[in-house]
Amino acid sequence: MCRLTFRCSVQKILLAAILLVPFTAAAELDLATWDALLKAAVIDGNVNYTQWQHNPEFDALIEQIGTADTSAMSRQQKLVFYINAYNILAARGILDGSSPSTLLGRHVYFKRDGYLVAGNRITLHVLEHELIRPLQEPRIHFAIVCASKSCPILQSEAYTLQRLDQQLTLAATGFINNPQRNQFNTADRRAELSSIFKWFEEDFVAASGSLQSYLASMVDDEEVVDLLEQEAFKISYRKYDWRLNGTR
Repeated sequence: MCRLTFRCSVQKILLAAILLVPFTAAAELDLATWDALLKAAVIDGNVNYTQWQHNPEFDALIEQIGTADTSAMSRQQKLVFYINAYNILAARGILDGSSPSTLLGRHVYFKRDGYLVAGNRITLHVLEHELIRPLQEPRIHFAIVCASKSCPILQSEAYTLQRLDQQLTLAATGFINNPQRNQFNTADRRAELSSIFKWFEEDFVAASGSLQSYLASMVDDEEVVDLLEQEAFKISYRKYDWRLNGTR
């Protein structure tokens, strides 16, 4: 039995520190506050951005993203941090007056406007393509939201380490099975898909071997699944609606 000696006390402190490392790393961002802000401002994906304008709690999240240390984070912790960070910063861009609704606006919004993320000033484009996509999780394309109507909906809750896999699957299946986003006509074997599947096809192919195979793993309709598994659909892509997914 360990006695209350100085050495024993030090050992206990070190053990506690080791056990707490994952939780400390995951706590770089106040997800409870972000969750509360989402629940108050987002209804069925429609975002009331005005609630976050000049909001000290929202501004504190921006500061936390900038000062976070991601060096000790696991892959899952990085996914949680970066997904939430992307959604927060995408909203920050809207509040700052940027908009992806035009071609020039998209250049400014994604590739010119910079934000401090873990000590480095980067754009949303860099955050998505150089930090999030390399984590090789195709479901992120249904979780990060660029404030547009054709984007996946912004969920009314923060992504968390404890529920990440479930949340990503719900976001993916919800988007893929929504007929306003994707339609599968079994009679003539034509599928009209979101442009997301065109832009990021390589991510879905890397995960499942082909785009149709990936879709088959997410679709609810068994007849559609059978045809997808046969690579039977002729695919076209829908025009993207870049209008704002809420009010500001």
